[in-house]
Amino acid sequence: MRIALAYSGGLDTSCIVPWLKENIKGAEVVCVVGDVGQGASELKGVEKKAKDSGAAECHVVDLRDEFMDEFVMPTIIAGAKYEGRYLLGTAIARPVLARAQVRVALKTGCKALAHGCTGKGNDQVRFESAYAALAPHLEVIAPWRRSDWALTGRLAMLDYLKQRKIPTTASATKIYSRDRNLWHISHEGGEIENPWNAPPEDAYMLTVPVAKAPAKHADVTLSFKSGFPVALNGKKLSAADIIDALNPLAGKHGVGRVDLVENRRVGMKSRGLYETPGGTVLVEALRALEELVLDRETLHYREHLGLTFAELVYDGRWFTPLREALWACAESMAKPLTGEVVVRLFKGTATAVQRKSPNSLYAEKMVSFEGEEVYSQKDAGGFIKLLSLPERIRALNAMKKR
Repeated sequence: MRIALAYSGGLDTSCIVPWLKENIKGAEVVCVVGDVGQGASELKGVEKKAKDSGAAECHVVDLRDEFMDEFVMPTIIAGAKYEGRYLLGTAIARPVLARAQVRVALKTGCKALAHGCTGKGNDQVRFESAYAALAPHLEVIAPWRRSDWALTGRLAMLDYLKQRKIPTTASATKIYSRDRNLWHISHEGGEIENPWNAPPEDAYMLTVPVAKAPAKHADVTLSFKSGFPVALNGKKLSAADIIDALNPLAGKHGVGRVDLVENRRVGMKSRGLYETPGGTVLVEALRALEELVLDRETLHYREHLGLTFAELVYDGRWFTPLREALWACAESMAKPLTGEVVVRLFKGTATAVQRKSPNSLYAEKMVSFEGEEVYSQKDAGGFIKLLSLPERIRALNAMKKR
């Protein structure tokens, strides 16, 4: 049986390749590596590593633009933040990785899909929900949840590979569990697991401490068309390239750190450190453009929509009718979001300081004390009487009962 494995080249999936061959009768393993911008260091030699582990094939798929255009940007345009702070960096990547895995599986004649997610985390839900939506006829193999999987620690896995003379760059002293892509990097494990411990500085990789950030601010200009970023500092770039350029710029100023104790889908709480430097700048710019362009009711409903969208993404419900319907709504709301925003980076903050749009609803004459011909202050009296009519009637009824 040919099995398509979501492969990263890390310790877990390096063990899963030979484990599948040993425990699934007639197994041929097809490794699928999705390039979502995790960096050249993680991808270097990954095909050879897969083959050395016993894989029959290894497919490295470039997903950077798909990831940004079809998954990250809809999530950000919808205003999705999980539990108010998390920009969903890991969660957004799972559906694009699972989709690529399914495509390779169908192309190469695989009968099953496998992943290296543990039975305690969110990712098992995300991957398998995507499998169910895209290829429900394929068997799903989750080694970590099987009774015959005995490799429950790093030492056991390292020993397993050593016995089979399978090379690995992993070591027994790994402190943190990390997930990296173009949008963010997450850190878990080690000292981070105790919520009373302050975040260990050695965990961070993309951002500098605020104390070491430059004493002088830096401004970046983002241009948007219907909610999608199209240029950085006047230079036309893809969304993926814009984030790639923003990450070091914002990271240099300590922008984008989040320390969060979150509620996992499986019911437990977990603590994670997230770094999303470029994404934090992009979100700040887009929200500033919304303030300028969207009317009150539309903006408030977008905020409401964002809460549900965030939960759907976090819970692995990307390929669902509701998520698609919410995106259709958010996409329609974003049509007038065209313009430019200047974001100032300074000591851990990203703040919109300038904004303009041909679709701006901001009318300077109306908000100033001049220009009575545009907005008459006298008109507000009737508006207030109508707005407060229920309160007036309630008060009059109460007076009659006294």
